[in-house]
Amino acid sequence: MIYEGKAITVKEIEGGIAQLDFDLQGESVNKFNRLTIEELHAATDALKAQKKLKGLVVTSSKDSFIVGADITEFTDLFAGSEEDLIANNLKANAIFSAVEDLPFPTVTAINGIALGGGFEMCLATDYRVMAPKAKVGLPEVKLGIFPGFGGTVRLSRLVGVDNAVEWICGGTENRADAALKTGAVDAVVEPAKLVEAAVAIIDQCNEGKLDYEARREEKKGKIKLNAMESMMAFEISKAFVGGKAGKNYPAPVEAIKVMQKHAGLTRDKAIEVEAKGFAKMAKTNVAACLVGLFLNDQELKKKAKAWEKEASEVKLAAVLGAGIMGGGIAYQSALKGTPIIMKDINQDGIALGLKEAKKQLTKRVDKGRMNAGQMADVLNSITPTLNYGDFKNVDLVVEAVVENPKVKDAVLREVEEMTRDDAILTSNTSTISIDLLAKNLKRPENFCGMHFFNPVPMMPLVEVIRGKKTSDRAIATTVAYAKAMGKTPIVVNDCPGFLVNRVLFPYFGGFSALVRDGADFQNIDKVMEKFGWPMGPAYLLDVVGMDTAKHANEVMADGFPERMKADYKSAVEVMFENDRYGQKNDKGFYKYELDRKGKQKKVVDEDTYKLIEPVVQGKNDFSDEDIIARMMIPLCLETVRCLEDGIVADPADADMGLIFGIGFPPFRGGALRYIDDMGADKFVELADKFADLGPLYHSTEKLREMAKTGEKFFG
Repeated sequence: MIYEGKAITVKEIEGGIAQLDFDLQGESVNKFNRLTIEELHAATDALKAQKKLKGLVVTSSKDSFIVGADITEFTDLFAGSEEDLIANNLKANAIFSAVEDLPFPTVTAINGIALGGGFEMCLATDYRVMAPKAKVGLPEVKLGIFPGFGGTVRLSRLVGVDNAVEWICGGTENRADAALKTGAVDAVVEPAKLVEAAVAIIDQCNEGKLDYEARREEKKGKIKLNAMESMMAFEISKAFVGGKAGKNYPAPVEAIKVMQKHAGLTRDKAIEVEAKGFAKMAKTNVAACLVGLFLNDQELKKKAKAWEKEASEVKLAAVLGAGIMGGGIAYQSALKGTPIIMKDINQDGIALGLKEAKKQLTKRVDKGRMNAGQMADVLNSITPTLNYGDFKNVDLVVEAVVENPKVKDAVLREVEEMTRDDAILTSNTSTISIDLLAKNLKRPENFCGMHFFNPVPMMPLVEVIRGKKTSDRAIATTVAYAKAMGKTPIVVNDCPGFLVNRVLFPYFGGFSALVRDGADFQNIDKVMEKFGWPMGPAYLLDVVGMDTAKHANEVMADGFPERMKADYKSAVEVMFENDRYGQKNDKGFYKYELDRKGKQKKVVDEDTYKLIEPVVQGKNDFSDEDIIARMMIPLCLETVRCLEDGIVADPADADMGLIFGIGFPPFRGGALRYIDDMGADKFVELADKFADLGPLYHSTEKLREMAKTGEKFFG
């Protein structure tokens, strides 16, 4: 044994060839934490001390190769100064460069996922062989940063500027065929033959058939473009990527700027440029928020995994109520491998549900993500029916009928009689109390909410709502089923609107009051989209549907009258009264026309201004700052109340629910992190400035206490 540690071992395998193997003890995956980096340093020193080695094969004993850096260490690391970050990066890079400079040929055998620092390790060796199902990439931009272990330097020289920009700025995970085509890897072989293929490459190097030293020098040298070619490549890339990423996500463009700066430099000087650029991005608030989101997401997955241990197996599901929502639920369940019965009371509903499922599957076929045979298999996993014939075999039912408590009550009582005593019943309600719906059930312990968001295939969140009598088994089974459907489940307690709608409607309340006070709804949309929302509130109301919004608003007003009951007629009510339901009937705040691709496109409708004129008090030019404050304060304060009322377990659940459920700008981290970033004292001060607008703008006593003590929601 040449070296033995807790993350890395090095031994000689055959004919003077060494094998450096990553196998981090106590972890299911390999990652570059402090321990692994330190051991890579020691292992490299041990390799350099060997006199007769002819080559090195780098392997992994895990199913994945290396998934990347240990992101749990980022928060503390990024809290340091920019100078400390640069120094840390250069120290780590010296180790990767030492691997690259070993006095014999080196080959990495990529058996599974190699991302971020894991792929940068691969790039440090002379050659790479890859298993067909493995994936490689540099996804750091998704965390608001870019590669910092030499990735921008080595990849740009290995595969060319255009490919490097695409991989780094897109943060893509690339399959073996794409990696081979660009030259990021040198061969694709079956997993069992990876080491054999790597040894064969080393043998060819030692026989003089492959010039590994020339290849190494090319990777360590300057980018081979003249001044004009370099300027064109980088300037065009910056314009294209900047337009796509937007100003709120600076890392992709900064990565290009860094590559442009080090294009004419050799490795060590180029890595210094990368380290400075990396540190600059690591100190941005965007990086802090996106790293926080990643860690929150990991916490959600841990919670879901814990619930799964208590879950009953769902071999067959059912959805009551076909239509768009029911069809979407049926499609998602069948696509992910759980057969489902889709029941409706009439054939038209069944036809609509099947049409929705077929539409989603056809999209996948058109994009090459499945073939016609696979599409048929998924459709065959959806059993349409007008009766309860096979419901005794169903493990979990999703009720997705009209959002009316009387109708839901009748349907739930009926299906309870038709299913086994241990079957789990759930309601896809967006606002109606789970305790209310459970009141007439014989087995309320087997009942909970399972709130999907529309469109089901696109929206990642599912709210799993616990009523007072809901059992842990019901929650666990519903969470496990949501996860099996490819969704992110968040467990919340029962209250009007649960988490997402309870928080969303104060935001809409802020919008309605702004319009009442003379703000132009189009300008509000522009300001909030610039702030980072995927669509402004007027546009979002059109997408939600004015009938749905009016109904939900009434539920919220009844549930929280002191804050959410308006004492004026809103523009939303005007839209509803004039049958302007939004995208449902092509007219709301905006008009909707089909574009060339057959998709709805919003256009300005001057009639809207005439219709809302009676409920608007003159015309007012609000500053962008005031619009943002009046929109965001009610949303943030209601999120605080949800946490204080125990509707969500912790700040991470609250923020992730808003990001996955309503498209809260990810680079801002969520409502509670938004307060943290502003400072609770500054946020309370801002809210007090608008206190005369009503209770939606009144801070809680606990938040005021946090403002005094400097306490944060996160850390």
